[in-house]
Amino acid sequence: MKRSDFRFFHRLRVRWAEIDMQKIVFNGHYLTYIDTAVTAYWGRLALPYETAFQLLGGELYVKKATLEYHASAVMDDDLSIGMKCSKLGKSSMVFEAGIFRGDKLLISGELIYVFADPQTQTSKSIPEALRHIMLIFEAGQSVVDLKMGAWADMKTVAAALRHEVFVEEQEVPVELELDELDDQALHAVVFNKLGQSVATGRLLQAQTHVSKIGRMAVSKPLRSGNLGRKLVEAFIEVARQRGDHEVILHAQCSAEGFYRKLGFKSHGDVFDDAGIDHIEMTLKLH
Repeated sequence: MKRSDFRFFHRLRVRWAEIDMQKIVFNGHYLTYIDTAVTAYWGRLALPYETAFQLLGGELYVKKATLEYHASAVMDDDLSIGMKCSKLGKSSMVFEAGIFRGDKLLISGELIYVFADPQTQTSKSIPEALRHIMLIFEAGQSVVDLKMGAWADMKTVAAALRHEVFVEEQEVPVELELDELDDQALHAVVFNKLGQSVATGRLLQAQTHVSKIGRMAVSKPLRSGNLGRKLVEAFIEVARQRGDHEVILHAQCSAEGFYRKLGFKSHGDVFDDAGIDHIEMTLKLH
């Protein structure tokens, strides 16, 4: 088993609480690491586990888990957990896992899951929609679709996700979340292959040759899956095509690092917007 066998990795840093009396990671924690990576795997497939599997009409239950120990992890190791689905049966699926420190394989594992009715825990056939998503992901294809349009066309799907993120999660007053600028903006929504809206944002013409990105919202379980990047890059391309010279945005300070990685630069002082610290950021296009 090599790193090149996997296209998906989840990174973890070994914590003090996971070390045993031998000053190595206690053997049972490796299964927790792998299970954490499986959860991240569903996120990379743009499937918020709880709502997605409700739509699919079942849950996944572990039938068998095996680990093989090759070497030990120690305190502060930066681990990469590779995950891939290696087999899809009628009602079961097999995941292979590799825990690496750099290129060195520490632990290899295998998990067998069964798709089952959550009420009776009796097996049922893996839905074709789930089978399709997993197959195209492992083949390197996109598991999301991005659509753009006016507020009248996108409101139903975009507003629900914005309400979930801004009003319910961040406690922004609902009267501040929706405004008259929505009718003037170009809206984008990212959909997963089940048709769920999982990320959204809007693009305004702030002034001549200046675009403004706003109302960026990504479903909480999926925030490590590059959906925000996909939205921002799509908006930047729109701005370029219409001849804008600059893209601006008011970033929540907690997201400043994310936008910096996309080329935006911060300027000015931190300011309060709806009870959340923000900072203005810009990206020059020419």
